[in-house]
Amino acid sequence: MALLTWTETYAVKVRAFDQQHRRLFDLINVLHEAMKEGRGSEIVKPVLLELVKYTEDHFAAEESVMQRVAFPGFSTHRQEHIAFTDKVRAFAVNYQAGRAALSTPLMHFLRDWLEKHIRGTDQKYTTYLNAKGIA
Repeated sequence: MALLTWTETYAVKVRAFDQQHRRLFDLINVLHEAMKEGRGSEIVKPVLLELVKYTEDHFAAEESVMQRVAFPGFSTHRQEHIAFTDKVRAFAVNYQAGRAALSTPLMHFLRDWLEKHIRGTDQKYTTYLNAKGIA
């Protein structure tokens, strides 16, 4: 069973961002399955690195659009991105160094943060970006 399941309640009505959010769900679900099945670094390490990179790319894409259209919540939104990226990047470094393991609390953190961020923080830009012609 997937840790995260995409439903339209997550849609931010910006096609590119919704596709990117779905990919983040997929990556977290792959990590979750690998953890549950006890698979080693042959799957966890590359997927974790892809998650870090994809998250950074996605956040950069959102931030670029928000800056371009002068979204008033940009600064607060960006701070959430930075805090999350720092935490995930630190975990990846510790995992690669053998100082951290993929765990249920980590998976729940990823799930909870992504759900809260998309359904809360990201939803705040939907109307504004759509009004600027970004859909």
